[in-house]
Amino acid sequence: MKRMPVLLALLALTPLLVGQNKPEPNKTEPNKTAQPKAGPGKNPVSDAVKEILPHQQKNLIAAVEEMPADKFGYSPTPAQMTFGHMVTHMTMSNIELCSKAGKMVPPPMHPASETDKDKLLAGLTKSFLFCEAALNNVDDSRLGDPVELYGGRQGTVAFALFALTSDWADHYSAAATYLRLNGLLPPTAQPRK
Repeated sequence: MKRMPVLLALLALTPLLVGQNKPEPNKTEPNKTAQPKAGPGKNPVSDAVKEILPHQQKNLIAAVEEMPADKFGYSPTPAQMTFGHMVTHMTMSNIELCSKAGKMVPPPMHPASETDKDKLLAGLTKSFLFCEAALNNVDDSRLGDPVELYGGRQGTVAFALFALTSDWADHYSAAATYLRLNGLLPPTAQPRK
């Protein structure tokens, strides 16, 4: 029983004792572990989308390249779209949203067969080049500008940009699932070369 008060006293003093052992920070030397903070940019939203684009472009194109040509007609269930149809959807989504956000006339579309890997891949690649050009027209001063979205629905440039980045993530997730269901690793799961 005599140990209990001593133990309680030590527990009560622990924060003070631990605090005593901390070295005083040297106020004359700068903190070498702190990272310099970048100043706020003039266009943080549109610049972020422009920064995301090349990463998503690389992964989505690599995912389409990874799928064998004879699997472009594959769908996990009859209710789901084929892989080739998904690539067409990715291409159309890029062109639709980027043309709205960048206020650019969309390029003419020449639909490819949903089983023609080379043409589908070329179309997807061109859609990302179009997005790059369209996004160069976007800055944050235009985020509230009205645009007509799918089905005549009204929205803003900001909505188009958020939908675009959301689509890229969704499309990559779906493509990665289709690849895995065919025994293939998606690009981001492959070992580094």
